[in-house]
Amino acid sequence: MIGNIFAEKNMAFWLTIIGTVIGFLIVKAEPAVKVLVNQISDLTEGSISKKVVNLCLSTGVCIAVAISLMRVFTGTSILYFVIPGYVIALLLAKITPDMFTAIAFDSGGAASGPLTSSFLLPICIGACMVTGGNILTDAFGIVGLVSLSPLIMIQLLGVVYKVKTKKHNKRMVKDLNEE
Repeated sequence: MIGNIFAEKNMAFWLTIIGTVIGFLIVKAEPAVKVLVNQISDLTEGSISKKVVNLCLSTGVCIAVAISLMRVFTGTSILYFVIPGYVIALLLAKITPDMFTAIAFDSGGAASGPLTSSFLLPICIGACMVTGGNILTDAFGIVGLVSLSPLIMIQLLGVVYKVKTKKHNKRMVKDLNEE
């Protein structure tokens, strides 16, 4: 009904804001994300905090939700987002540490879990019904984009970790050479 009401009143901007806020909060509440966050924190021995991982995932989901809702209102094909998204994810896989790539491809399911299907998908379906879009491609595309966003965000986090580790190792070597 929320999607329906906002779409009927031509309030796409406000529906997008509401959707992104819900997307942000869903990441915080999703049980599978909590396990993922703990796994990354343990794997990096605390150098990437749980707060940073949560913020990264929440930001990615917010962007995905905003794109998805705008797609519902504009009728833009999902392929314009999915194909470049996966190209970026695959390119990042070449420069990201292997452990982050593995976690990233697993994390899509964590972020697009039951809460996304329960809260965001009905909003998109309602908006899609009013705008006359295709429910299968337009509304259900939100799950696909929400699944894609952690691939990119976790791998970007992996690149940051790699750079951070290199700087730390260089500093350690420099300190040892000075002694």
